Amino acid sequence: MAGDFLEVRGRGEDFTTSPRATSLTLWSIVVIELDGVAKTFDGNILALQDVSFSVGTGSVCALLGQNGAGKTTTINILSTLMRPSYGKAVVAGYDVVRDPAGVRASISMTGQVAALDWQLTGRENLVMFARLRGMRRKDAHVRADELINQFDLADAADRCVITYSGGMRRRIDIAAALAIPPKVLFLDEPTTGLDPRSRRTVWDLVSSLAADGVTVLLTTQYLEEADVLSDSIIVLNHGRVVASGTAEDLKRRIGFSYCTVSPLDPDDLSKIFTVVADLPDAVADEDANIVSVLAPDGVASLSEVFRRVDQLDVELADISLRKPTLDEVFLHLTGGSAT
Repeated sequence: MAGDFLEVRGRGEDFTTSPRATSLTLWSIVVIELDGVAKTFDGNILALQDVSFSVGTGSVCALLGQNGAGKTTTINILSTLMRPSYGKAVVAGYDVVRDPAGVRASISMTGQVAALDWQLTGRENLVMFARLRGMRRKDAHVRADELINQFDLADAADRCVITYSGGMRRRIDIAAALAIPPKVLFLDEPTTGLDPRSRRTVWDLVSSLAADGVTVLLTTQYLEEADVLSDSIIVLNHGRVVASGTAEDLKRRIGFSYCTVSPLDPDDLSKIFTVVADLPDAVADEDANIVSVLAPDGVASLSEVFRRVDQLDVELADISLRKPTLDEVFLHLTGGSAT
């Protein structure tokens, strides 16, 4: 890799993206690399096809795709739970086929369900995981104390995990994955089922891990999560990489905008929606007091919406063009209704 840029490659799009200014040196070191990886099951079911991308140290990469797109298969290959049928995958300098032990010593993983002993306390769980990874008893207790402080769990450390809230269980689960600090952390939908506040707490934890040099490969169903956390995004569809880059890159490359209209009086929202309902992807969001319409022709589309709304003689709080959200980009890239 040349210079201080993270390279992300796929058949859909090839380009480089500038990393965060604070991570230039780290990002220049590739820690995850897939080159032409394919996976078949039963000889004819193709789960992955020519998947190629790389991720730099200390960055968060979001792996997105619909159910069955190949996200879990990719994670399983990178974590040595599954061998690729073709191609090459390297994690932290170790080939997943030739040196799986080296890979396993360099990674950690958390699944959708916290892998904890519910009858043990949080502290006992942390000590247990450290011991399972080969740490001496005294060192394991010291490491548990460090993680308890890092994850703000002092008040609950000596309570049984079964009494923890969902957000606390997720925090202790991630802490357990860090009993031996990994070079790469795989997070499989880490905030599923959490309330918004707990989700934000986990986001802060993930960001702090990346700042400490841990590379995070994240799968998530919450595209806002990928938008907030990720330094790069890989979009899989039917086992292929169909797009890659930062969230902002993908939004720009989609090539279309949306027109949004917000009335001053929320009671006028239905009137506005009525006059634009025949336009592409017209949606009324009562909670946000916004009508949104696809604007394939940019300013011309905005002018058409304004012309129709102007005939209603309603007072507007705002009318504007905006970039698509990551949700809309995802639907567009994976054959949804955003186009």
